[in-house]
Amino acid sequence: MYIDRIADSIEHTPATIYGVSNQYDATSSALYTNQIISTDPPYYDNIGYADLSDFFYVWLRRSLREVYRDLLSTMLTPKAEELIASPYRHGGDKKKAAEFFETGLGQAIQRWREQGHPDYPTTIFYAFKQAETTKSGTASTGWETFLTGVIDAGFTITATWPMRTESPGRSIAQGTNALASSVVLACVPRAEDASLATRREFITALKQELAEALRLLQSGNIAPVDLAQAAIGPGMAIFSRYAKVVESDGSPMTVRTALTLINQVLDEVLAEQEGEFDSDTRWAVAWFEQFGMEEGPFGVAETLSKAKNTSVQGLVEAGVVASQGGKVKLLGREELPDDWDPATDARLTEWEAVQHLIRALDRQGETGAADLLRKLGSDYGERARDLAYRLFSICERKGWSGEALAYNSLVIAWPEISKLSRSQESGDRRQNGKEQVEGAKFSGPGRLAEGACLCAGRIPFDGRVSKA
Repeated sequence: MYIDRIADSIEHTPATIYGVSNQYDATSSALYTNQIISTDPPYYDNIGYADLSDFFYVWLRRSLREVYRDLLSTMLTPKAEELIASPYRHGGDKKKAAEFFETGLGQAIQRWREQGHPDYPTTIFYAFKQAETTKSGTASTGWETFLTGVIDAGFTITATWPMRTESPGRSIAQGTNALASSVVLACVPRAEDASLATRREFITALKQELAEALRLLQSGNIAPVDLAQAAIGPGMAIFSRYAKVVESDGSPMTVRTALTLINQVLDEVLAEQEGEFDSDTRWAVAWFEQFGMEEGPFGVAETLSKAKNTSVQGLVEAGVVASQGGKVKLLGREELPDDWDPATDARLTEWEAVQHLIRALDRQGETGAADLLRKLGSDYGERARDLAYRLFSICERKGWSGEALAYNSLVIAWPEISKLSRSQESGDRRQNGKEQVEGAKFSGPGRLAEGACLCAGRIPFDGRVSKA
């Protein structure tokens, strides 16, 4: 499968000149001066590239040593200068390995800043999911190190966009919430006269600009598992445009603090989107965040229902919850009625829509989900998709990986589901038109039956047909 993909890519690549590949030290080489730079740097110790290359290298060396004498002159691939944080190359010392990686990455980014082409941005692909949560919030050491190097080198981030670069078929992605995308950062040298900003100004700018950026990411069907990583881009674009952001004590804000604030604002923006949902759905989200799919006390459910302008009885009638014996619980997808039809549902909710869509996707694939989306309509479907983002965020924070995978899978499949839904709608319209034409009968010489109508262009037609 992978060989076929590579062959297909090569076949359709519009190459008109020969490509050239050289191996240089990214931290010191001056051979790429005035070049357009697009790079995918290593991520700490995520992958030991040189160690993995040895598996292939020993066989290539046996067969091609006489052809590429310089390239294959060593018994194994070079490793000492490889820019990764591998402890075993530093006597097992993780701290020294991290220092080696961070120093080298900083030097490489400085080179890109100094030697990149002045007319084009430097584009950097980055995908690092690992994060640490403390009392002050959530941040990522991998992102912190990388972005500190970018900003300290004098870059400002002007644009960001997630790109689907990670294959769902790779072993690490099987049955997990592994990242599906890399985030591409477009970086240019920061203006020499860039202004300072206070912590308050930075947070205000985040709240003003991140919501719109998030909407743009969601409209592009960014996978929920990638959303937090992708939101770092527009957040850091705000942070990096200033010469520095000053804390209340006068010290410069660290990238780690900025990442924590970006994640906080991201959570706030997602929570604010709940205001667009119906009251039953807002109750369900709040209950889900507290109890998940488990039972909870009726009294708590009733109190929460008053705050959300609904009632437990109404939620039961809506098919959202079951209430019995002083306990209330959300209905699981396996408990939903098989004959559910949104057109006849007297109390339709976005919560029901997203759960039924996930069940249809699981049982009938994208075609079944598309059929249900067609019945829901595109607007209601879009709100269900937005709800999937919110529910994934809750699941990831709670550690509910199985439930998170369901919401992530729905959004990833959404482009194809929407495409199939539109195709079904077009087919229905064509079929209806065909039936109307075939059902039209002449009621006499030169007359169409009452109610039949044929139109061509903009010429009005009164039902009369000229006699032959």
